[in-house]
Amino acid sequence: MRIALIDSGLGMLPTAGWLRHLRPDAHLDLLMDPAGMPWGSRPGGWIVDRVLSAARLAVERGADAVVVPCNTASVNALVPLRAELEPHRPVVGTVPAIKPAAATGEPFGVWATEATSASDYQADLVTLFAAPGQATAVPCPGLARAVESADGRAIGDAVAAGAARTPAGVRSVVLGCTHYPLVSDAIAAALPGVRLFDSAGAVAGQTLRRLGLDPRPDATPAGVSVLLSGEEGPLPAAARAYPVGAALAAGGPVDLALLPPAVREAAPVSHASISGAQPVPGR
Repeated sequence: MRIALIDSGLGMLPTAGWLRHLRPDAHLDLLMDPAGMPWGSRPGGWIVDRVLSAARLAVERGADAVVVPCNTASVNALVPLRAELEPHRPVVGTVPAIKPAAATGEPFGVWATEATSASDYQADLVTLFAAPGQATAVPCPGLARAVESADGRAIGDAVAAGAARTPAGVRSVVLGCTHYPLVSDAIAAALPGVRLFDSAGAVAGQTLRRLGLDPRPDATPAGVSVLLSGEEGPLPAAARAYPVGAALAAGGPVDLALLPPAVREAAPVSHASISGAQPVPGR
């Protein structure tokens, strides 16, 4: 079994870590795009072309499923990607975990990039799942960029700024950028008592469900390949600075303890429940 993940950079690591934990015997192709990043500032058509090009390469390499662990890429490219690859190969996208946060009935914040915070996409999800006034958009300038470069000081500054923008009454926070779970411990420390919601575990579970696979964390590990703008190479040093990235680079299984701990502790995800915990676009 071969699963391809497509993203511009390190935002794929949490989902890749969950897949590696749940099914270490699935070969992972991590298709990153350092030459084209960041995708968030690119036109939609450019993103579609980039994602489709990566997906075609993944198919040439034998991908049985394609995962897009990126909100921007999912919004722009998921429909044409599914039109090209399905039904022969499942395509799984990503949306912020707004639905489960809204289901608590309590006020929550949505941490995201400035562009996503101001987008119709996020506003539509909030309107669809949350009660009026229940959700507050919390733009986090520079946080994704700091996580991408593993810059500890910049991460600390951006997290502190995000915490300062978060209303005092919120009971939970949705990590609305796939980079943010990599620093969920810092976010949890800045927001004591606030529950964090993230969709990486649910996306991994959805992928296994679409492939008809059950979790088998004790399976013998298969390989992990990294492609950087189409060329094979090592996992970037910044990725290896995070525990889940270091585990993926080592090629062994990913222990549950290495996955973003604050998210796991604040919003537990069981092997039995992750496949239905969070919807993905169109599925």
